[in-house]
Amino acid sequence: QVQLVESGGGLVQAGGSLRLSCAASGRTFSTYAMGWFRQAPGKERELVAAVSWKSINIYYADSVKGRFTISRDNAKITVYLQMNSLKSEDTAVYYCAAGPSFSTVKTAPGYWGQGTQVTVSS
Repeated sequence: QVQLVESGGGLVQAGGSLRLSCAASGRTFSTYAMGWFRQAPGKERELVAAVSWKSINIYYADSVKGRFTISRDNAKITVYLQMNSLKSEDTAVYYCAAGPSFSTVKTAPGYWGQGTQVTVSS
């Protein structure tokens, strides 16, 4: 059974930082590309960041470039999202995702976590 479990969400003031973690189990996710999506109330889910399995390819949405950093530890089969200089518009449910390739994880991941709430107060 495939599982992606996120942690690290919470309430933070604008300008603060949070680190999200996503632990994978059940398949050889160490070779899967991983990503983070988010969905704010009334908006569609959007891709925030993605990383290939060897961390050679990395993608960031323009809205988070320079503030967020995605990384992974394949030995722990865990992907992280370090979020700095948080803004109120970053408030959303953040979802971890996994897919067999870098292009797939950005468009149709196939595997999703349950989501973790991030709330940024202004």
